[in-house]
Amino acid sequence: MSRSDATPDPSAVDPSAVDPAAVDPAAAAVDPAAAGPADARPSRSAPAPARPSYAALVSAELAAGALRVFLVVAALFWLLPTLGLLLSSFVSPTDLNGGGWWQVLTAPSRLTADNYERLLANDTITGSLLNTFAIAVPATLLVLVLGSLAGYAFACLEFPGRDWLFLLVVGLLVVPVQVALIPVSELFGSIGLFETTAGVVLFHTAFGLPFAVFLLRNFFAEIPRELLEAARLDGAGELRLFARVVLPLGGPAIASLGIFQFLWVWNDMLVALVFADSANPPVTVALQQQVRQFGNNIDVLAPGAFLSMAVPLVVFFAFQRQFVSGVMAGAIK
Repeated sequence: MSRSDATPDPSAVDPSAVDPAAVDPAAAAVDPAAAGPADARPSRSAPAPARPSYAALVSAELAAGALRVFLVVAALFWLLPTLGLLLSSFVSPTDLNGGGWWQVLTAPSRLTADNYERLLANDTITGSLLNTFAIAVPATLLVLVLGSLAGYAFACLEFPGRDWLFLLVVGLLVVPVQVALIPVSELFGSIGLFETTAGVVLFHTAFGLPFAVFLLRNFFAEIPRELLEAARLDGAGELRLFARVVLPLGGPAIASLGIFQFLWVWNDMLVALVFADSANPPVTVALQQQVRQFGNNIDVLAPGAFLSMAVPLVVFFAFQRQFVSGVMAGAIK
């Protein structure tokens, strides 16, 4: 057979096997399957995405504006009691009895600082503020230190009965404060801690530790084990590892816990009413005594209540960044 006889007839070739590039060179340029990553971009002739209509844009803007107005109105209603307390603290008792705090919105000249002068001259209120600091600060620091150490031990150390002890700590979260008032009162009375600042601090520390251990243990457990093992291989002991590695990484969670603990202790009234010294009470008990002794002593109650509320607000806004970081870190993990 000759070589020319072995050549197939072009008309007999399967049309599906014909190379499109040989028939039409433009076909190869637009074939997305044969094109590389750089040639896979849409051609200039591809239709542009449709832009939203003017009516849709106007509708979206109106919806966003309505949401902003709603949020502003809700925030104003939420802050209305605080605003009323603030303005009441700058209004004389006579003007308050003759109307209300809202009258200063039309007559700002009625605002006066005499109530705060009387408050600073009241030794009971000023002393109660100092007593509250003397209770809240040590109770917060003790919970942070002991809770951090216990959380690190439960999360990063191996010892017999670790899981059972942690379950016991978690179980203490459901124990209400009211159950422990009478037995702890008898215990403090027998060892001389009843009606003392140290007794109130110890009570708040004991009831704040279960939540602190639970929160910090779960946060520390998310620290990569490889990082801890690398520090141990470099010769770091457990205390140095805790201080140099774990504490910096757990800073947001510790700051969040500190804010919660400080607010709980500062605003507490039940424990202070039972265990604190009646002659030197915290601010919550002192304000309650003012109501009981003098009735509606608004010229002392309004500025005292606002100061007792302003201190936690200052603490919260001072550590707001750490608080948000701790909440977001816990949500991501």
